[in-house]
Amino acid sequence: MKSQKMNQFIRSVKLNRDKVENFDEYPFSLPIIKNLDKIEFHPSVTFIVGENGCGKSTILESIAVSYGFNPEGGTKNFNFSTNDTHSCLHDFITIVKGVKKPKDGFFLRAESFYNVATNIDELNSESPSYSFMNSYGGKSLHKRSHGEAFFSLIMNKFTGNSLYILDEPEAALSPTRQMSLISRIDELVKQGSQFIIATHSPILMAYPNSFIYQIKEDIQKVKYEDSENYNITREFLNNYKKMIHILTK
Repeated sequence: MKSQKMNQFIRSVKLNRDKVENFDEYPFSLPIIKNLDKIEFHPSVTFIVGENGCGKSTILESIAVSYGFNPEGGTKNFNFSTNDTHSCLHDFITIVKGVKKPKDGFFLRAESFYNVATNIDELNSESPSYSFMNSYGGKSLHKRSHGEAFFSLIMNKFTGNSLYILDEPEAALSPTRQMSLISRIDELVKQGSQFIIATHSPILMAYPNSFIYQIKEDIQKVKYEDSENYNITREFLNNYKKMIHILTK
C-alpha cells in the first residue's frame, strides 16, 4: 500500500490556513473550509459527498485548478473561459503529488459541460484532418443527448495511467449508465488511473476500492453503509409509500 500511495498522482491536499486573512469571506466562510486541514486520497477512487452548497464542488474545483486544469473543465490543454466564476481557493491549497506523472487527465463538471463540448468542436475545426474529434467518439458531443455525450467522453477520451476529477458525473446519467460508469472506472483503475469524484449518487459510491469523505460541518471519512446518501436512499426505497405520504400530506 505504501508504494501504491507513492505512485498515485495526488496523495493529499492541504489548506494553507496561515495564508487566509479572513475566514468570514467566501469561500473560507464555508463551514467545511473553516474546519479543513488535510484530505488524503485513495490511490484508486475518492468520493466527496454532502448536501447542496456544502462546498464539495468548491474543493474539487480548487484541486483541479491547482493541478493545472481549466476551471470550466477539459484537459490541461483547454484554456477557454466563458464565465470566470471559480473561487480563489486554489491559491490557498498545497497538493502533495506522488512520484508518477499522469499520462493524461480530465476535469469533468456537469454545470459547464456544454462549454467544453463547444470548445471541442472549435478545436476539431482547427485540426487539419478533423481528427481531433476521434478522441471523443468521432461525432460532436452536441449531436448527442446530454447523457450520451457524457458517456461517449468517458468511454473514448479516458485512458489508463491518468487522473480524472469528476464533479457530479451522475447528473446526466440514468441508473443503468451509472452502473456502466462503475465498470468503466474499474477498468481504468486497473490500468493505473486515479479518480476524485464529487457525487450524490449512492450507486457510484458503492465502488469498493475507494475512500468516501462526507461533508457536514467538517469532513469525515465514512463507510458506504454509514453515509447519509446510502441510508436516506435505502429508507426511501424500503418505505416509499410511507415516505411519499409524509412528503405530500
